[in-house]
Amino acid sequence: MDVKMFAGKVVLVTGGASGIGRATALAFGREGATVVIAGRREHLGNEVVAEIGKLGAEALYIRTDVRKPEDIDHLFETLITKYGRLDIAFNNAGVSLSNVPSVMKTTIEEWDLVMETNLRGNWLCMKQEIKQMLKQGGGIIVNTASILGFSADSRLSYYCASKHAILGLTKCAALEYCKKNIRINAVCPGPILTAMIEDTVPFVPNMLEMLRENTAMKRIGAPEEIASAVLWLCSDEAAFMIGREITLDGGYTI
Repeated sequence: MDVKMFAGKVVLVTGGASGIGRATALAFGREGATVVIAGRREHLGNEVVAEIGKLGAEALYIRTDVRKPEDIDHLFETLITKYGRLDIAFNNAGVSLSNVPSVMKTTIEEWDLVMETNLRGNWLCMKQEIKQMLKQGGGIIVNTASILGFSADSRLSYYCASKHAILGLTKCAALEYCKKNIRINAVCPGPILTAMIEDTVPFVPNMLEMLRENTAMKRIGAPEEIASAVLWLCSDEAAFMIGREITLDGGYTI
């Protein structure tokens, strides 16, 4: 018998329509979970739902912009009404700025876009997730941070600031709720081939070559490699891990 690791579990993936979120949603579906995908791009979200269906699992797309509290309220009202519980949440929705401006050249609008998505949106989702998990007696949360959550890079101040904050939020929440059977951790991807990196190429033409050269393994990672770490963090094998981060960067920060 093929036993699925997450059979019977309800999983939420924000930013689940593309990149790391898409790869992780598919990985959970492959392991038998019911997957709720939250994201802004409806056509991509529905494509992931269809792919999970082909794997024999159930999925639901709910259009959500995590910058909008009303969208987050709708997401959780819909999810809980339909499934009655939330076992696992992967808070992955995030943005950067393709034009990679310096501190001086970052506008208020650009700063707010990144902070409202990467930090405030994550925090608002966590509030709803923890509320439901307290009601049902436990759950697991994984947040997407970054190697730029504990390091820095030129012209990425807005992104570094948001991801440093995600790690702080993760650690504090883990301390507050671990005794309530809620485990909270983070993943810190290094260079991963997603649209976020590809969109910077017109502004930094040698971006991909530079990332490969600065990575010990001389390659850029794949979204599926981050998905595997997320699934491990959500498994019973990681039962003694809270408030920590897993770094997957091919040796970039060694």
